[in-house]
Amino acid sequence: MPLYDCMLLLKPHVKKEALMDLVARVGKHVYTKNGVVADIKSFGTVQLGYGIKKLDGKYFQGQLMQMTMMTPPKINSELQQYLNKEDRLLRWLLVKHRDIKYGLEFLSEDDGKNELSRFKSNLYEDDDADEDEDDDDDDDEYQVEQAETKDA
Repeated sequence: MPLYDCMLLLKPHVKKEALMDLVARVGKHVYTKNGVVADIKSFGTVQLGYGIKKLDGKYFQGQLMQMTMMTPPKINSELQQYLNKEDRLLRWLLVKHRDIKYGLEFLSEDDGKNELSRFKSNLYEDDDADEDEDDDDDDDEYQVEQAETKDA
């Protein structure tokens, strides 16, 4: 099952109880379709870049929420029918995560097992020998400058 983010922008005057009721009903709908709600985040009241016009007025603020869930792909059309009828929402958006492997797809791959073995450890090699040679050259230049200042 792919991972989805459902962004919900609610009207600013919606009470927390009503907001949690909406989130719970969406979560139950996802659960009945053999999905799992992985995370719920609330971003609080946000200022909108432009006014969103609804039947009961124009809104310049909204309450933003994000629900992360793993569901079958057919959830998009079902959520569309359900959320479009909801009058407390200003906007909603369902975004699918791409190129992410979960569950058995991830465990069956061999790519990640020996990923660190490709890198060689240079902890015990002596790379400081080159730096010491450069330091000697710097000392010579410094001594030449000192000699010039003594002559002057």
